[in-house]
Amino acid sequence: MKRKLQRLKRFLFKAMLWFIGLSIFGVILFRFVPVFYTPLMTIRAVENLFDGKDMVCSHDWEPLENISPNLQKAVIASEDATFLQHHGFDFNAIQKAMKNNEKGKKLRGGSTISQQTAKNVFLWQGRSWLRKGLEAWFTVLIEVFWSKERIMEVYLNSIEMGNGVYGAEAASQYWYRKSADNLTKREAAGIAAILPNPRKFTATNSSARINRKKDRVMAGMASVKLDY
Repeated sequence: MKRKLQRLKRFLFKAMLWFIGLSIFGVILFRFVPVFYTPLMTIRAVENLFDGKDMVCSHDWEPLENISPNLQKAVIASEDATFLQHHGFDFNAIQKAMKNNEKGKKLRGGSTISQQTAKNVFLWQGRSWLRKGLEAWFTVLIEVFWSKERIMEVYLNSIEMGNGVYGAEAASQYWYRKSADNLTKREAAGIAAILPNPRKFTATNSSARINRKKDRVMAGMASVKLDY
């Protein structure tokens, strides 16, 4: 029995070392290599397959210099106002989200852009403690090994921005028929405003709710300074 326990301990220890090594390697690799495909893209394709829908995936990687500063400011104003100041986690937002969950209310804002990037690139969707723990681990890694500029670049190239639409360039073409570097403030706010549920909401011909959020995002953009 003792030998079996010792073997199990050795196996778990080696597995942990392999996981740590491979995860660090992956994060360092994607510091330099474009992320052309993510787990979410696969999951959505499988979902569409089982629903009898077309397996659509529109995604075009663009370096950050080819993405309008308006969109960069818009997602910060909408998703993570302290992105340029925090080190991966906004503990005030997390605390507010926890309090509202206890009251039965739903509040977005607990996850930072860094956390969303970690989840989009390395993990699957879900709310399990295992997934959240892994998200925290990868968030720490990308904050250590990537610059804020790189986190924003990967985020804007990997996030879901419509049904089968991923990344800023594909979203710009899909919603506005233009390249991502030419987005106006209002257009950028339109994309940022639908990020809570980009398969439900639309950046153009939007509902009154989304139009109000566009106004709030535009107001917030005025105070965002891109000091990467």
